[in-house]
Amino acid sequence: MTVIKLTTQAYCKMLLHAAKYPHCAVNGLLVAENQKRKDGQPVVCVDCVPLFHGTLALAPMMEIALTLIDTWCKENKYVIAGYYQANERIKEIRPNQFAEKVAARIAENFSGAALIMVDNSNISMSCYDPAISVFEHHDNKWKCRDTSIDCCEDWSEAQKIVSALLEGRSYDSLIDFDNHLDDLRNDWTNPEINKSILHLC
Repeated sequence: MTVIKLTTQAYCKMLLHAAKYPHCAVNGLLVAENQKRKDGQPVVCVDCVPLFHGTLALAPMMEIALTLIDTWCKENKYVIAGYYQANERIKEIRPNQFAEKVAARIAENFSGAALIMVDNSNISMSCYDPAISVFEHHDNKWKCRDTSIDCCEDWSEAQKIVSALLEGRSYDSLIDFDNHLDDLRNDWTNPEINKSILHLC
């Protein structure tokens, strides 16, 4: 069974996306380095690409995003390794049909793909508890992974940095694919936020 781990950068950007649009559902893709792994070696998601806020299930937009991001991944020796979503309702942390459908499509090309649900109720300045649930694909169903399995490469670092970013309102400058479609100069790879995270590391 493949275990997915998140770098601090991937974890922070997911939460910043949810924090920027607290009144909306948001989603995005997780990317990992495209390399052969030994058995039992975890898949490390090195980054995430924020996709949409509000209306998630627009198929044509999703197709455009997946095609562009797939090309970017190939150029940077990455692979799309998972999907994340934060639901609109604060207490709703189960994946809906749309989330499962997108994650299943990713799993067709990447066997250890994960589906991550962001728990909005755990996003706070202290960020004491992990604000995500990881779902893995078993027997044609997405099942929630045991919460005792650490989801981040360095949990204490991720906690500290996401708190600092939330306090500094870094989410205001986060660009998702929706923002990019509004103005193509908006860079969905978020180099500025990546720099801030690296600086805090």
